Amino acid sequence: VQLVETGGGLVQPGESLRLSCAVSQPGNVIRIYAMGWFRQPPGKQRELVAVHTNGRGTEYGDSVKGRVTISRDGSANTLYLQMNNLKPEDTAVYYCNADDHGMGPIDDIWGQGTQVTVSS
Repeated sequence: VQLVETGGGLVQPGESLRLSCAVSQPGNVIRIYAMGWFRQPPGKQRELVAVHTNGRGTEYGDSVKGRVTISRDGSANTLYLQMNNLKPEDTAVYYCNADDHGMGPIDDIWGQGTQVTVSS
């Protein structure tokens, strides 16, 4: 399975952006136990943005709660991250992650990342 992120770019504070993570092999975006988005700001460690776990629901990072929404689209075999009211501190490389946590064949797979820059 491969993950390919797209949708990053340069936006101004207050604007919105939707990131996409295309998942290879049809059916996987729904089947995979946990799929999420993480980010790594410049000079900092990678942190959770949002993760959706089948049967358990969604968890969001404290710094983005109320501003982002994660969703899986089975017809497009894609994981999305809708981000609204973006702030300069949202500037980071955003990574897509897939992990079956022992309940399937996918073991902690990452995409290559997409850069999001929020600046006026």
